[in-house]
Amino acid sequence: MSKDYTIAALWIDGSLSYLEQLCLKSFVDAGQHIRLYTYHAVEKVPEGVEIADANEILPSENFLTHERTGSLALHSDLFRYHLLTRHDDVIWADTDAYCVKPFTTENGHFYGWESEDNVNGGVLGLPPDSETLRELLEFTRDEFSIPDWFNKVRKAEMRAAHEAGKPVHVSEMPWGVWGPLAITHFLRKTGEIRFALPREALYPMHFGDRRKLIYKGYKLSDFCTDETFSIHLYGRRTRRLLSKRLKNGVPPVRSILGRLLQKHGIDPTAAPLPRLNPDDLAEDDDDNNADA
Repeated sequence: MSKDYTIAALWIDGSLSYLEQLCLKSFVDAGQHIRLYTYHAVEKVPEGVEIADANEILPSENFLTHERTGSLALHSDLFRYHLLTRHDDVIWADTDAYCVKPFTTENGHFYGWESEDNVNGGVLGLPPDSETLRELLEFTRDEFSIPDWFNKVRKAEMRAAHEAGKPVHVSEMPWGVWGPLAITHFLRKTGEIRFALPREALYPMHFGDRRKLIYKGYKLSDFCTDETFSIHLYGRRTRRLLSKRLKNGVPPVRSILGRLLQKHGIDPTAAPLPRLNPDDLAEDDDDNNADA
C-alpha cells in the first residue's frame, strides 16, 4: 500500500521569491507535509511549511558551484542523495516544482522522464536500499570522477589530464553531470529505470514551453492529465524570463502563473524576484541550454 510521504526541499541563499512561495504553498494546499531545509534564517516562508537545519544532512562548508553558471545545483544534487539515505518516508522536490496532487509511491521510487533520453531529478524518490542511490553516492564521493557515460575520446582526454596532474573538476564538467545525467545513467545501469514515470507525471510542460506560463490564453489543464503529480517551472530560467519580459516581474492575472498565484493566495509584489546579475542580463533567452 502507498504510504504518506513528506516532501523535502532545500533553499541555500537569499529570500524566497513569489515563485518559490507558490511551489511550496502548493504542497501545503494539496494536504502534503513539506519540509524546507535551510542553512540560515529564510524570510517569507509560507505558513504550513516546516523549517529544518540543512547542516543535519550535509554541512555547509565548501559549497560546490558550477564554473560557468555559478549555480549551486551540484551541492543540491549531493544534498538530495544524502537526504534520501537518511529517510525512507521522504520524496525530494526542487523549489520550482508545483504540486498538482499529492506525491505517493508504493515502492519508494518516484521520478520521471523529462525527455525521451533523460530522467530529471527535480522530483526524486529512491528507497534507502536503492542500488541507484548507492551508485550515486559512490560516484559523487570523488569530485574528479570521470563519468562512465562520456564518449571514449572524452574519457581518454580526462584520464590524460588526470595523469598529468590536472584532473577535471566536476564544476568544469557539463551542467547536470551529478544530476539528471548521473541519475539516468545509474537508473539504466541498475535496471531501476523501469520505475520511471511517464513525462506527463512530473514534466508535462517542456522547457521550451515555459513562456506559456506568462502568456494569456493558456491554462494548466492544457498540459496536465489525470496522471500529473507536478509541473516543473524551470526556476532560474523562468525567473529571468519574468524579469526581462514583464514590468516588475509580475505575471498577468490571466496567465497560468497569475491564476496560480491567486489560487494559493500569493502576492507577487510582497516577494519580488531577485535582481538579475549582469551575466543573466547578457544571456540570450533561448531553449538550447536547460540549466534551470
